[in-house]
Amino acid sequence: MNDESILNVARKALEIEITELQSLKDRLGDSFLRAIETINGSNGKLIIVGIGKSAHVANKIVATLNSTGTPAQFLHASEALHGDLGVIQKNDVVLCISNSGNSPEIVNLLTFLKQYSSALIGMTGNLNSKLAEASDVVLDTSVEKEACPIKLAPTSSTTVQMALGDALAVCLMEINGFKESDFAKFHPGGALGKNLTATVEQFLSIQKPQVAADAGIREIIISISSSTHGVTVVAEHDEILGVITDGDLRRMLLSQQNLSKVRAGDIMSKNPKAVDKNALAKEAMQILKSNNIGQLIVTEHGKYYGIIDIHRLLDEGIA
Repeated sequence: MNDESILNVARKALEIEITELQSLKDRLGDSFLRAIETINGSNGKLIIVGIGKSAHVANKIVATLNSTGTPAQFLHASEALHGDLGVIQKNDVVLCISNSGNSPEIVNLLTFLKQYSSALIGMTGNLNSKLAEASDVVLDTSVEKEACPIKLAPTSSTTVQMALGDALAVCLMEINGFKESDFAKFHPGGALGKNLTATVEQFLSIQKPQVAADAGIREIIISISSSTHGVTVVAEHDEILGVITDGDLRRMLLSQQNLSKVRAGDIMSKNPKAVDKNALAKEAMQILKSNNIGQLIVTEHGKYYGIIDIHRLLDEGIA
């Protein structure tokens, strides 16, 4: 196969899956609403059962639900019959995923899933299956064709299952008013967690360059050179008056003939950009980016507290 042929195969696969997703969207209705009502009205957790490729889909849906405020747990269909059924409590809801709805492991489980839980929701591509027959609510994930060339490997069917699981999670988030701050509680690690929870103070520089308004050129140069930020803050008793960058200093040196009388207050830029130490680090990054600056003054109750640098934030994964 040449390159164009390979791309055409990929495009065709995506076209098939997009068509199946559109079909899923068009048939959403009462059953989906009942599933949402059943899950949201439960006092327990959502147990998601699957086997084969549907088990992988179930695990992903469980992860999405847990991270968005709906407690969920995966139960492998074959392991359930060998002791793992004990995970189901009477106030739990079970969501069982099976494309055929007639897998032997699933069929053998149905009596127990209904008996041990408060409700059974079936997600299946076969509305005439044993799973559909036993379920209190049936979610239709049928597809016209799989995207693989021989039309056998689960491709479109698993995509539809995954998408419907996402739709359940998103609706439950909306119903329960799940906010970014709630999301942050479940994602404290990595770059994602830092962007949601990290404050400016966590990335504060150990350097705090500062001069008084009446400081001369020599003192200004020493202050700017003593830190890695290329900037010094003009302040009196931590009250911020302005800021002097190394660029301000160069421009002043080019324009002034007599440097002996130049003071910090003469060359500083007033009303510099600042951020409170308790603000989210991502807010500081937004200010830095929108103003095309490399450093930001950090304040505490409006007073000079320190400096935060864009390179430190970038290194820490703050976007």
